[in-house]
Amino acid sequence: MNKKEMKCRFAIRRFLLGSALAAGFSMLLPNPGHAADWKPVRPINLIVPWAAGGSTDQVTRVVAAEMEKALGQTIVIVNQPGASGSIGTMSALEAAKDGYTWTAGAAQDLGAYETMGSLKTKITDWNLFLSVANVSVLSVNANAPYKDAKELLDAMKAQPGKISVATAGVTSSGHTAMDLIAKAANVKYRHVTYDGGNPAVVATVAGETEATSQLAVEQADMIRGKRLRPLATISDKQLELEGYGVIPPLSQVLPGFTAPDNYFGIFIPKGVPDEVIKTVEKIWADTIAKSDVVKKYAVSRGALFAPTFGDAAQKAAWPAVQSNAWSLFNSGKAKVSPDTVGIPPL
Repeated sequence: MNKKEMKCRFAIRRFLLGSALAAGFSMLLPNPGHAADWKPVRPINLIVPWAAGGSTDQVTRVVAAEMEKALGQTIVIVNQPGASGSIGTMSALEAAKDGYTWTAGAAQDLGAYETMGSLKTKITDWNLFLSVANVSVLSVNANAPYKDAKELLDAMKAQPGKISVATAGVTSSGHTAMDLIAKAANVKYRHVTYDGGNPAVVATVAGETEATSQLAVEQADMIRGKRLRPLATISDKQLELEGYGVIPPLSQVLPGFTAPDNYFGIFIPKGVPDEVIKTVEKIWADTIAKSDVVKKYAVSRGALFAPTFGDAAQKAAWPAVQSNAWSLFNSGKAKVSPDTVGIPPL
């Protein structure tokens, strides 16, 4: 072998060795383009663990339609109500961790299932993608005699356990809100449960119950149509509902009354491929957080437009999780003390 051939072979070996080393290092270094390029190859199942027409169903369908455009794939909404949302949530938790099964709802519910003994899960088991914060409203049937919140609370004091209040069930936003009222005002009420916020609102409109404490987004149309009379937001903040006007806060009747923000969103269980989460995070930041469609929904339904994800979402949701879990336990509805499952008192 002459010197020219030796040089050529040495050059080839050096090139191959360099290529191999480069390939090896490239596997160790992060690829910024790869982290958020998940392209779903089949429809995504998004389980709504409440009945159609309720607060979760409403906002989930609006957000899903925006996400479909960014993902280039269909998102199939599957309503699976039951057991205060735990049945549908369990279906998503137990599904294959391939990124094709999500769920939705109020973040505070995820913190209540374990204390209720219905499902062993915590909000830290999930990737939270929050879209809006909802406000509960204390309303009565349009023909009810109560003209303001004080009159209704006075009636509850005079007739303990007689005044019927419709909610979407134990752990639901409406039930949590009504229990806060009962504790602050020292009253008792008759709790009537339904498989979702919309059925609870319709029941009050129909006269099956005297009042409801469900979310403004579920009551908005009936309030605007004068089928329900809103007495107060279950909050220390007033609410301006488009097409109706201002609903005063309950704190005007119960000084010092307050309630944590109740965040709703889409939840993806941890354990799915990282590229799925990175892709959804990118869509949340680039699309949902800038969506005029989602913002318009929030404004028209009496909700707060508040998209967030990651650690910020966990932090935002935590006060409502604590409040809900301890309210359920202190009222005797939860089986497990929240502090034994990592939820200290407020």
